[in-house]
Amino acid sequence: MSWSLVRAILILPGTVVVLVPGLLVLAARGTRAAAAGPRMESPLFWISLPVLALGLLLAVTTVRLFVRYGEGTPAPWDPPLKMVVRGPYRHVRNPMIVGVLFLLLGESLLLRSLPLAGWMVLFFLANALYFPLCEEPGLERRFGEDYRRYRANVPRWIPRLRPWKEPG
Repeated sequence: MSWSLVRAILILPGTVVVLVPGLLVLAARGTRAAAAGPRMESPLFWISLPVLALGLLLAVTTVRLFVRYGEGTPAPWDPPLKMVVRGPYRHVRNPMIVGVLFLLLGESLLLRSLPLAGWMVLFFLANALYFPLCEEPGLERRFGEDYRRYRANVPRWIPRLRPWKEPG
């Protein structure tokens, strides 16, 4: 594993999934918004486990695809050199962010924390603005018609049921 990839993982999902939630849980201690903590007898505990597993699976799978087939990392300072349209990218354009959203949802369910749920919503809204305004225009400049065709056929957030197959 390259230093660039380790740095990307520590800085990007590490901040979003570990650092910020940890700070929110600490900041809310002793207040009415404090995390209740995991309780195995709670249905939320059992719901959170597959949600967390799905989020982790998506995050790991998409990073591996970026490294192996895209020849880059998820980080803006070392983006993939090649467009990746494999695995979950055939169903949804942003499966890495969807994976992170599942991780945040799982954390908020596991800890029964409204501040973490609020962070998940804020993170989604920030990405809902960032992708169409910054990320997608950059991808269109880098990958041209291939990206335009992909964008026209694969939804940004809600996965399509059948995987998209690029013509030809």
